[in-house]
Amino acid sequence: MSAELILTPVRQRVSTEKVADVRAAVLEGMAALPLSARVQPGMRVCVAVGSRGISCYAEVVGAVVESLLDVGADPFLVPAMGSHGAATAAGQREVLLGYGMGKLGVPILSSLETVQIGTAPDGMPILWDRHAAEADAIIPVNRIKAHTAFRAPWESGLFKILAIGLGKPEGADIIHAHGVATAMPKAARIAIASKPVIAGVAIVENGQHNPARIAVIPGERIESDEPPLLELAKQLQPNLPFDPLDLLIVQQMGKDISGTGMDTNVIGMWRRNAGPREPDYRCIAVFELTPDSHGNASGIGMADLVPQRLVEQVDWQATYKNCLTARNFAGAKQPATMANDRAVIAAGLSGVDPAAARVALIKNTLELGTLWLSSALLAEVERHSALEVMGPAQPLEFDAADRMIFPVADAVLA
Repeated sequence: MSAELILTPVRQRVSTEKVADVRAAVLEGMAALPLSARVQPGMRVCVAVGSRGISCYAEVVGAVVESLLDVGADPFLVPAMGSHGAATAAGQREVLLGYGMGKLGVPILSSLETVQIGTAPDGMPILWDRHAAEADAIIPVNRIKAHTAFRAPWESGLFKILAIGLGKPEGADIIHAHGVATAMPKAARIAIASKPVIAGVAIVENGQHNPARIAVIPGERIESDEPPLLELAKQLQPNLPFDPLDLLIVQQMGKDISGTGMDTNVIGMWRRNAGPREPDYRCIAVFELTPDSHGNASGIGMADLVPQRLVEQVDWQATYKNCLTARNFAGAKQPATMANDRAVIAAGLSGVDPAAARVALIKNTLELGTLWLSSALLAEVERHSALEVMGPAQPLEFDAADRMIFPVADAVLA
């Protein structure tokens, strides 16, 4: 079946609203705080940075650092990523270096040592990275995005990085044990009330994984200003407009793509939380782990089929640590593993009529502007105003090791 699989490239029109000048947007936002009223010369300022692969992350953080240096502050970066980076200080530092943060000219202080900064009314201790807790001021920088496990006013964003990211593995474990949806905002409020969180920098991405909005928010307004940005992020987030599918082929998964490797807002939250099969993607095949995941394959258990080459990329201990912390036990399970990509596709379409097979191929769950679709889906493309065929159908090709060669449409190159 795999040798006969022919797919057509289709363009999906996604949100393209974009910040024209990232650096200028951050500098203007920092000046409008005004920063000079919140930071005095010589103050040590912690810039809290997470583990997601945000397209403009280094540029945004670099502009924050520039603003701080301009007012005479002494800024430093702290990895604020809970149990990511293999739950080690060296691993978390490596994540930031991989995003180019080592070129910003300020120290990266990476440690797993925490201190308790408060206690929630229900007795839950709130832990924070020691370097952040000892800073004269703190500025978290993160993308605002829908969470992969729940719906609430605060999902993945500044509250999350303040409550979970800066809690390091131990603090993140406590938050998850108490239920993220309710424990996270409790912890974030205590952090803002007890520590000098002078501002937060929020990034909302468009459908092309570029910044659509960058907001510099005064610390005291993070709680009120984050929910509208979350709603904007949900409006701009693209999805796959097909349901059901016999097979969804995902070229790559990873922690830089989503906390669960593949965004459940795209492939279906039921794959993590159970519930109705919406959307009904009957088989998901994944081929690769992104390099910036550093072996953390959290969420691999949501795939149905993988090739041996993906399994060999996995650091299972890092994956187990992350999934155990997040209480996402099923996310660390190994899917059915085939010898190679060709065998994966054949297994995924076993027993399915080739002429009627509903198949979609995507690069990852962040990049949905170009979809590769089987002929059975093309009639729906014609009826969908946001979709258009962008080139001729092509048979899938494989290299000598039977690894799929991700196709390229002529229209993409033009």
